[in-house]
Amino acid sequence: MNSDDFEKRLQRVPLRQVPPDWREKILQEAGSSTYSSFVIRHSFLSTINSQLSTLLWPNPKAWAGLAAVWILIFALQVASRGGSPMLATVPASRSSGLLMTLKDQQQTLVELMGSNPPGDAEQPRHSGPKPRSERRNATMVA
Repeated sequence: MNSDDFEKRLQRVPLRQVPPDWREKILQEAGSSTYSSFVIRHSFLSTINSQLSTLLWPNPKAWAGLAAVWILIFALQVASRGGSPMLATVPASRSSGLLMTLKDQQQTLVELMGSNPPGDAEQPRHSGPKPRSERRNATMVA
């Protein structure tokens, strides 16, 4: 059957009228406020559902797990903010006390040494063996 044949056949069929009591009931339901608010709410919810379904389509369980991990990380970050200032102040007081102790020890060392510092302190220490070429020259000369 061709589409033109179908259209011609459809044009020959007479249109039926909707029964009057059905018509009144349909129009009443369409005009009621509960039905119209439900349609709007349903429409909004279905829009959100379709948007989320499109976004999370590949694997919704994986996305839900990832969201749960991010919420956990955020919660831990917020919970750890309260303790941060206290932790930051403790090392500052310890370092100032340590600095004072080191200064006292240095002062005591200077007092014990007096005005005669040992001769070893002024001479630089050797950093290790010399390169092989210099060692060879030293052994040949000697």
